[in-house]
Amino acid sequence: IMEVINYSILRNNLKEVLDKVSDEQETYIVNRGNSNAVIISLDEFNSWKETLYLLSTEANRKSLDAAIERDKNGEFLVRDLIEE
Repeated sequence: IMEVINYSILRNNLKEVLDKVSDEQETYIVNRGNSNAVIISLDEFNSWKETLYLLSTEANRKSLDAAIERDKNGEFLVRDLIEE
């Protein structure tokens, strides 16, 4: 869920907004009149960065697509973990 909030309301409620962003993974679009900004949690940001990295090369994209297809077709191995 994304909430739109204007800059004045954000400024007056900064703690509450940041608490919702970090605790509840809420996303805010900050309307600043001539331009907008987005506030997301660090976890969400890191997730997006990781996705961009994983999809950054054609070889990675093809490998991930192939793995997804194998999973959809039930073509995977289940193995027990080795306990030390």
